[in-house]
Amino acid sequence: MSNAAIADRYARAVFELGVETGQLERLSEQIRSMARVYGESADLRATLDNPLVEEDARQKLLVELSRRLGLGELAVNTIKLLAQRRRLSALPDIARRLGTLADEKAGIVRAVVTSAAPLSEATYDQLAKKLESVTSRKIVIERKQDPSLIGGIVTRIGDNTIDGSIKGRLDALERQLLS
Repeated sequence: MSNAAIADRYARAVFELGVETGQLERLSEQIRSMARVYGESADLRATLDNPLVEEDARQKLLVELSRRLGLGELAVNTIKLLAQRRRLSALPDIARRLGTLADEKAGIVRAVVTSAAPLSEATYDQLAKKLESVTSRKIVIERKQDPSLIGGIVTRIGDNTIDGSIKGRLDALERQLLS
């Protein structure tokens, strides 16, 4: 089974558990938190994914890490189950898929807005309102910076990209001139 299929299966199960218990948002954030730590630490991944590490030691490490992260019982049990089934490597994908499912349920669309320079809060608020009126859904903006854009912004919502950057316009002009 592919990693994407594994991640989807576990994410759906955790999603249903979160909905049933009324803790979807909290559970999703906790799984995301553990996935972030797991993804950022090569040493942690090497230890947890090592088949030579005894299961008891792996479980103790996970419980201690979960305690330090302030994870609840549902998140801890989910992480322990993934470890027992040797599926921790899918945790970042599970967290992403779970986040997508939780957003869909809440009617939230995530937009990635990349600008050449920092934008003001008022600009982000205005952009979010405009995008909400176009999509008829709540917009949560993830902010990024890329000085190579020269000016303007690039907005990505799902598979759709709106390129309002100077770099994008220059690239389009170059393509026109070369064709």
